[in-house]
Formats: sequence, structure tokens, C-alpha cells
Amino acid sequence: MNIQNKIVIVTGASSGIGLATAKLLAEQGAKVVMASRNTEVLKKESRGITNSFVVTTDMTKVSDIKKMIKKVIGKFGRIDVLVNNAGRGSAWEAIESINIEEFRSLLELNVMGPIIAMQEVIPIMKAQEGGGCIVNVGSGTVKMLSRGGSVYPGTKVLLDHISKVGRKELVDDNIIVSIIHPFITKTNFYTNSSRKGPEPVIPSNIMAMADEPEKVAENILKAIETGVEEIDMTTGKTRSL
Repeated sequence: MNIQNKIVIVTGASSGIGLATAKLLAEQGAKVVMASRNTEVLKKESRGITNSFVVTTDMTKVSDIKKMIKKVIGKFGRIDVLVNNAGRGSAWEAIESINIEEFRSLLELNVMGPIIAMQEVIPIMKAQEGGGCIVNVGSGTVKMLSRGGSVYPGTKVLLDHISKVGRKELVDDNIIVSIIHPFITKTNFYTNSSRKGPEPVIPSNIMAMADEPEKVAENILKAIETGVEEIDMTTGKTRSL
């Protein structure tokens, strides 16, 4: 898909990967809808992004997601791309110590939010000329088995599977679903964790290799433009139909 003049929703767009993606897609000529809970930051950041449109959205609330989609359709009349980026991490902890209520909250943001957003845009994309594109932002942790690493990676494993099944279900409707698995990225990931606690032990030499959010944004753009099924930034591998 050529991103020029396309209507693109980016969730979690107030910082990190989402903000970098909104900036890059706007630079490439897209009309970018920036969605996040933080209205003040969104408005501030959007001032420097051409053709951006701010919609305050809590991706854990069904009503907010539905209102966002209605506002976008009301303004632009179509939705070409959905980038499901909003999410947060959790402390690494043993399965016996998992707080179920906090796990449920994480599932709502990392899994349910993207599913609901997909459910809202799919009928729109099916009905419009040109179909559409959905890019879900996963995590390189889905490729790892680490002690204490069950909760957050588990939500991204779910998102990975949903993305790949969605791709098979929607390809005949000209809706392309892709999944991006970023490597460690320099964002506020840990400060936004769902609970306080020890962070996973990441060797300093690995942290020194952490990607900038802009690199993830470039891969999201690549997924949109090429329709690739999966980009694994931990290995640099891509997977197509």
C-alpha cells in the first residue's frame, strides 16, 4: 500500500513507538489519527505533525474505541490503516505470584483493545474501495522462554496468533494483517508497567544495542507498504504469504 494520503490510526501515539510512527507516516504523506489517553501530550505532539488528528482514547474501554472509530469516519469517511500499538509491560514474576486482577488489566489493553479495534475497522475496510491494512505491534519476548516471563509475553503471544489467523481470514477481502515483533526499544516501557517490581534482568551489553523507536516505526511503514506477514526485529527476519 502506498501511504500517501491514506487515513491511518495509530494507538498509543503520545510517546515511544506510537509517536515515532505517527511522525514518520505523516512525513510520508499520510493523514494520521493519533489516539491515546493523554490528551494534553497528544495535542502538544500533534502540533509538530502535519495532517494529524487527535482523538483521546482509552484502549481498555470499548466505548472509547467505538467513539474513536466514529470520529475518524465522521471526519475522513474511511480508514485505510490501523496500527495497534498501545500496550504496556509488567514486572517479571513467577506464575505463583501473578496478581490476577493486574493480569486481567494487561489483557484488556494488550489483547482485547486491539481485537475490539480490529472488529470496528474490518467492516469499514471490507466496504470501502481498496480494502485496508492492520499492523499489530507485538514483542520479541514471544520468541523467548524466561523465568518470570509469562504474563506480558503471554499477551503478545495471543496477539501474534490473532494477527496470523486474522491475516488468513481477511486476505480475500483485501485486508492485510501484519505483526511486528520489536527488539528491546528505548521507550518508557518499564515506567508504564502494570505493577511495580523488579524488572527483567537485561545485560548492559544488550541494553546498549536497544533500538530507537524510529527503527520500529520504519518497520511498521515497511509492513504497510509491502504487506509482509511478520517482521521479527530480534532476528531481522520477515515472513510473507
